[in-house]
Amino acid sequence: MFILASKSPRRQELLKLIIDDFTIVVPDIDENIPVSIKSDTAKIISKFKAYHILAQYPNATVLACDTIVVIDGELLGKPKNADDARRMLTKLSGRKHRVISGFTLVGEGFEVNKNVVTEVYFNNLSPELIEAYIKSGSPFDKAGAYGIQDEAFNLVREIKGSYYNVMGLPVEELRKFIKK
Repeated sequence: MFILASKSPRRQELLKLIIDDFTIVVPDIDENIPVSIKSDTAKIISKFKAYHILAQYPNATVLACDTIVVIDGELLGKPKNADDARRMLTKLSGRKHRVISGFTLVGEGFEVNKNVVTEVYFNNLSPELIEAYIKSGSPFDKAGAYGIQDEAFNLVREIKGSYYNVMGLPVEELRKFIKK
């Protein structure tokens, strides 16, 4: 049995590009784990998620992932409210940041635990665009308060790396470890 340890509809959609049959089991863990190396946060959280599920399903193969946005040394997770989303989007406006997805693929006798990094360059966002985006409701379930797939809002100017990684699942890298 292959298990995706995530409730994210985007991750479920992206995993279907690699594997046809999988089960969703959402890990119930506290993701506020103190990490000394901030850039390893996503990788470490994904490992906790994966092993939490593997303990319940020891014969399964489990994939867990976590995505963070990093700018100026600050980790941007999911915004708590509209003010937090506004703060994040304003900070990202016109600037470069990194999206880091950590994933853990674990099963009987193997473990893969990696970070995948994509550089993202934002367009300059007007206050009006930020408000319209917040009113759309899209920022609230995404690290950094944005989804690269929200093309109608023209948030992103350029990326260097994986588009799918910015969506939350580094498909290109996972293909190396998951066979259809």
